[in-house]
Amino acid sequence: MDADDPRLADYFRLTDMGLRTSLEAEHGLFIAEGTKVITRAIAAGYFLRSVLVAESRRADLPALPSGDAPVYVVSDEVAERLTGYRVHRGALAALARKKLPAVADVAAAASRILVLEDLVDHANVGAIFRCAAALGVDAVILSPRCADPLYRRAVKVSMGAVFAIPYARMTGWYDGLAELRAAGFRLLALTPGPDAVPISDTTPGGRTALLLGTEGDGLTARWLREADQSVRIPMAAGVDSLNVVAAAAIACHWLAK
Repeated sequence: MDADDPRLADYFRLTDMGLRTSLEAEHGLFIAEGTKVITRAIAAGYFLRSVLVAESRRADLPALPSGDAPVYVVSDEVAERLTGYRVHRGALAALARKKLPAVADVAAAASRILVLEDLVDHANVGAIFRCAAALGVDAVILSPRCADPLYRRAVKVSMGAVFAIPYARMTGWYDGLAELRAAGFRLLALTPGPDAVPISDTTPGGRTALLLGTEGDGLTARWLREADQSVRIPMAAGVDSLNVVAAAAIACHWLAK
């Protein structure tokens, strides 16, 4: 079996983010890596299209619930030529995406949610989903430009937590928060700004949406104005902020109280 075999097209150039973004959207698929993550995806109801295993990882096959899906075993050289990297962390699987629910439907069943504004780093998005799942957050809402939680790197970093947390994507950014406010959510903007209230001084409870912005610029001015309150994580002298994943973990712990 060679790298140009059309049966392997789902796995073509996995490191090319631009290509993969368009290809996966067009064909309604995503890639999961490693037996644990693949098993979690199938358990969450994602349809398995196929499995790809490099010869050196053939021992992973008995642990995979492949069902009726085709399983392709190829040489390590073919796997690397096909995917664009050395496949040494386990099997790969192509799975079919589900239709995303509407924001209103996800919000209706939740009381504690994270809202991510324009986070474009897939690793950060995956790690935040993992924090949310571990600390009991009910759902995640994404702004229109936020990175795809089902992109391979996000799935891998999350260790499959993206399958455990309901999420939805806003159809518009400008008025995106209005729908959450109408659903009865208190909007709290997490920011290192000195005028923000320490998050530990804010009483958790009720329907709460915690807004997180990008690592560099943080939340946009509009979303800061739209929030009911700005909150911050108190820092020791000489430290101005945490990275967005660490901040999200602390904020999720507070949110879960």
